[in-house]
Amino acid sequence: MEISVSSMVVAILCVGLNTLGWKVVNWVWLKPKKLESYDGDKWVKHRRIINPAFHIDKMKDMLPAFHAASENMLSKWEMRFSSTETCELDVWPYLCAFSGDVISCCIRYNFEEGERFFKLQKEQGALTRSSELSPHTTVEGFPKPRLGKRYDLLRAATTYQCACRFLPTKMNRSMKQISNEMAICLREIINKREKAMRAGEATEDDLLGILLKSNFSEIQEHGDDKDVGMSIEEGIEECKVFYLAGEDTTKDLINWTLVLLGKHQDWQRRAREEVVQIFKNNKPDYAGLNRLKIVDMILYEVLRLYPPAIFTTREITKETKLGDISLPPGVQLAVPILFVHHDKEIWGDDVHKFKPERFSEGVSKASKN
Repeated sequence: MEISVSSMVVAILCVGLNTLGWKVVNWVWLKPKKLESYDGDKWVKHRRIINPAFHIDKMKDMLPAFHAASENMLSKWEMRFSSTETCELDVWPYLCAFSGDVISCCIRYNFEEGERFFKLQKEQGALTRSSELSPHTTVEGFPKPRLGKRYDLLRAATTYQCACRFLPTKMNRSMKQISNEMAICLREIINKREKAMRAGEATEDDLLGILLKSNFSEIQEHGDDKDVGMSIEEGIEECKVFYLAGEDTTKDLINWTLVLLGKHQDWQRRAREEVVQIFKNNKPDYAGLNRLKIVDMILYEVLRLYPPAIFTTREITKETKLGDISLPPGVQLAVPILFVHHDKEIWGDDVHKFKPERFSEGVSKASKN
């Protein structure tokens, strides 16, 4: 039986429409529902596995490595100065390298693996920052939303980004490609660690090693139940979050701290005197760090003025009462961290001033709320 050209065209169109329809359903419904599953039991399970890696005792063990990374950066600065001359120094590249060294202390790998991953991370970080909405940026091909009052701006930003992040723009395609390459790199590292662990060989006592040990114990405890523990893919995502969030926040905090201490040299002097008084010529230890009250006040105030994340979002999973408002499941909330940190009703008329003494009695008594 002969097939007419029109029949072939109709068949091709039907296949195309079915494929397109499936992609739309996956984008609009299936993928969001899959993401929602992390608001419940799976999220709790992940936290239970991950928490041991961030226990304070594990952080104490990494202090010598953090100190060595700091010494390495400062020694490079000292080489640029002399006792008789002044020098202008661009510290940002050094802070980027320092934060990379700190992350490397937390998840150890060989030089080749680390060099490849950090190159990808740097590219992804740059794309992520450029994709964030500001009054001067836009997503290619789409107009900027109208910007009204500050809370309207935040709401517009959240809606705008959610709508645009899944669109096949050039930037989104680049970010997806880099994300896939990062996953391949991390999968190789994790596979090596897991293979050594199953063979009974010792693995590094870093965050990744502790995470894998915790996950391995969770699986063994429940008899290799496939619904227990994290998969390699889930472990990869946790590592990517740690890398991308940890490196940027570390260098941003140090950068703004240096800027503000350069402007307010009285606080710089007080911080220096406190450090010298507590440690003298000794290396920093955990007990001594807990006694740095002035340094703590400075860091809290820097984080208040320049928070690493300007807002965060949460989705309600069950009916919730927030003040006088009842919220049904499925509602998404945007928490405007930057606006809260600069609200005069909470911090007073001097909200925009650098005043570390706000935190002299701790965080709970620093604001009016």
